[in-house]
Amino acid sequence: QVQLVESGGGLVQPGGSLRLSCTVSINMFSLEYMGWYRRTPGKSARELVASIFSGCQPNSADSVKGRFTISTDDSENTINLQMSNLKPADTAIYYCNILSRRTNYWGQGTQVTVSS
Repeated sequence: QVQLVESGGGLVQPGGSLRLSCTVSINMFSLEYMGWYRRTPGKSARELVASIFSGCQPNSADSVKGRFTISTDDSENTINLQMSNLKPADTAIYYCNILSRRTNYWGQGTQVTVSS
């Protein structure tokens, strides 16, 4: 059974940084797509934050471009999201998402709160 476990969320002041990690229970080389999404307060839909298609350069949403960076660590089996210069508008539940063998998997989410 494929499992994704997010970690690294918490409370941070505006302008601060956090690093989210998503530990994946299967071999990273089988992943066709990896992404981070978020659901902000009051919204039902998750929005794309950053993503990587296998063999391609990473992408990020305009709202986080230059501040957030997605990366992978094959030795640790993690998908990471480095977030800097955080803003109150970044407050959300952040979810890890993967596509493996044409099947989509989601983590349970980790809360990020940006507040002074």
